Amino acid sequence: MIKRVMALFAVSFLFSTTAAAFNGYVEVTNDTGFDIHYLYVSPAHAGDWEEDVLDEDILPDGHTVRVTVRKAKGSVYDIRAEDEDGDTYTLWDVDIAKRDVTFTLDDID
Repeated sequence: MIKRVMALFAVSFLFSTTAAAFNGYVEVTNDTGFDIHYLYVSPAHAGDWEEDVLDEDILPDGHTVRVTVRKAKGSVYDIRAEDEDGDTYTLWDVDIAKRDVTFTLDDID
């Protein structure tokens, strides 16, 4: 009996101390009427934006890009787009494990 309890304790301890990393993606669709030149996907409340995930590319109006996230601590992100005129569109606390994103003019900051 004691061996069984100790074995159960060891297994539960193993699972409670091992944090699973999130691997996934978010599809971002541009429905703003303008080309998006910069796209930032950062962990929620990070304080700073990560690097531009588009790099040298542009996300034309009506198109979608897939942004992959690997070994993240969680699936909740803040997402910001900047269009050709410098206007920004920001969505806060997006759970990318549950939904994708479409930016529209309603999302302009």
